[in-house]
Amino acid sequence: MKLGLRLLLGFFLITGIAAFFVMRVFVHEVQPSVREVMEDMMVDTANILAELAQDDLAAMPASGDLQGSRFARRVQDYAARPIDARIWGLSKRTLDYRVYITDAHGKVIFDTGLPGGGNAIGQDYSQWRDVAKTLSGEYGARATRYIVKDDTTAVMYVASPVKQNGRILGVLTVAKPMSTVQKFIERAEHDILLKGLWLLGASLAVGVLVTGWIVWSVRRLRHYAQHVQWGQRQPPPALSGELGELALAMAAMRDRLDGHEHVEQLVRALTHELKSPLTAIGGAAELLQDELPASDRQLFTTQIREQTDRLRSLVERLLELSKLEHRHSLDHQEMLDLSACVSRVVEASAARCQQRQLRLNWQPLQGVMVKAEADLLSMAIGNLLDNAIDFSPRGGVIDLSLHVTDRQAGRQDAPQAELRIRDHGPGVPAYALARLGERFYSTPRPAEAGQAPRKGSGLGIAIVRQIMALHRGRVHLTPAQPGLCASLHLPLAHQADFTPASHSSSSAHTR
Repeated sequence: MKLGLRLLLGFFLITGIAAFFVMRVFVHEVQPSVREVMEDMMVDTANILAELAQDDLAAMPASGDLQGSRFARRVQDYAARPIDARIWGLSKRTLDYRVYITDAHGKVIFDTGLPGGGNAIGQDYSQWRDVAKTLSGEYGARATRYIVKDDTTAVMYVASPVKQNGRILGVLTVAKPMSTVQKFIERAEHDILLKGLWLLGASLAVGVLVTGWIVWSVRRLRHYAQHVQWGQRQPPPALSGELGELALAMAAMRDRLDGHEHVEQLVRALTHELKSPLTAIGGAAELLQDELPASDRQLFTTQIREQTDRLRSLVERLLELSKLEHRHSLDHQEMLDLSACVSRVVEASAARCQQRQLRLNWQPLQGVMVKAEADLLSMAIGNLLDNAIDFSPRGGVIDLSLHVTDRQAGRQDAPQAELRIRDHGPGVPAYALARLGERFYSTPRPAEAGQAPRKGSGLGIAIVRQIMALHRGRVHLTPAQPGLCASLHLPLAHQADFTPASHSSSSAHTR
């Protein structure tokens, strides 16, 4: 199960269980709370009516009842009153109090009527809890179901003593069916359930958003880690909170590990590369200590100078590559006309081409704009052009062309600018093609007449690869018949990204 689904399921379960128990508590508390409020109101009513019935009960004959008394008439008038009240959207059309009075012995002497009709006058209620408790001086109340298993048939009874001079003359009881407030209870329960479902839905939506953000952040971290695994350099994702700190920690760990591995590889490779020129310089210096003809001294002096230049170039390129490998992004991007940039590099290489009698066949394409760092892009183009010059035979041709590639079928790649630089030299063996771009790996240059073949440092194409990675582009090397074709692919800049900037005319490519 994927992380996002696990998080969403866990969040939904926790929220759902919590909401279920909360709603269950609320629903189960509604009916008892309504009964408590109703009982409180009935206590007040019973006490008021007990005060009103005091005089009539005190004046009643010992064997009589209150059916014809003034109090009885007023209570019966209350029961016959028409009513139509709207209570928070619900209609009340009946008056539901039942009132009965017992004498000091528990005998019913007044009753407004039983639920099924008739009255209980003359019956002995002395054993009913409301009457018995009140006659003994306690608070008397009871709830009775007419159908044992049906709570909606319950009737609540609240009693109050009728007193005169501290003596209990009788008990007045007020009764009210629970069914009269059931509709209010059901409406409250329905509202609670409905709002609970809305709350659960809102919680689920929040859970989806939070889960989506977490999964999106984790996927960005995974994407970054995969690029680290593949050896690609890119800045860590900008995330907030602990995930942001984790991304920065991963970047710092990657830099430290890369630095350690880089130093080890660099020391091994550099030791191997320095061995040959240092040996040549040492041998020439040792021979120069002897008496030699002027021609031999000139030969060994030239050898020392060439090997020193080779060491200097090696150090400069190595430093440049090291700086590029530790950069995560471009510092000074600007809108560049790629044709103009290539033309400046071609112009800077004209002297070398003339010395080797090479012809540069350059086909500009105007209006190809890219967002790039001018010095770095010129360096990448210059390195590839230098390689083409080194591998071209004297009097040969180097072809440079610029194209705009369209989207490929089935892919969402944006159009790109493609610069091709092709020489007509011996090319690169198939076994060596995949290794081009590794530090210090290179194939021998074609030998000039009377000279031994030269071998480069192998850092030029490595530098080009790093520059292309910073520009979100790539370099592609393919065999040509004859020679080798190097292609630079760069994303085209949108017109909305254009901000006028002065294009630096640098040709600072390393050779």
